[in-house]
Amino acid sequence: MPNDKTVRKHTHQLLFSEAISQPRPMPSPAATAAPGTEASANEAHLDSTTERILQEIAAVSRHLEAMDLKITDLSTASHSIRSDIARFHIKVTNLHHSLTEVEGQLAELPEHDSELQRLHAKLTDMKDRSRRDNVCFFGRLGRKEGTDVRAFL
Repeated sequence: MPNDKTVRKHTHQLLFSEAISQPRPMPSPAATAAPGTEASANEAHLDSTTERILQEIAAVSRHLEAMDLKITDLSTASHSIRSDIARFHIKVTNLHHSLTEVEGQLAELPEHDSELQRLHAKLTDMKDRSRRDNVCFFGRLGRKEGTDVRAFL
């Protein structure tokens, strides 16, 4: 007959092996803590902080999407403006070449005719305006350091 000590040892081993083979789910801290305790308050604070952080992340995400749309719109507008500037520059260049050709033709004509002199003065005025517009719009002027753009206008 087994003694009392041996029976307790086998019973303990049997209970221990059953406890290991059947894991029990761990209860949540909120379930084990009584309402109004410090653990419950910490859990509630953690939940509210997590919720606030998730709301802030969603707000930042919406803001980033809006910024992406604005950047796309600005990029499209910038491309359109660059195209308009390029077309304007081509028109200015063509006008300058046309004025140069007309000036060359006027130089070949006799200067004693008053109508030709009036047209020549008008052509010179148009060239000056074209040059001023080119300086104002493109900021181009073959000037030396320290000179004032307004002096050339």
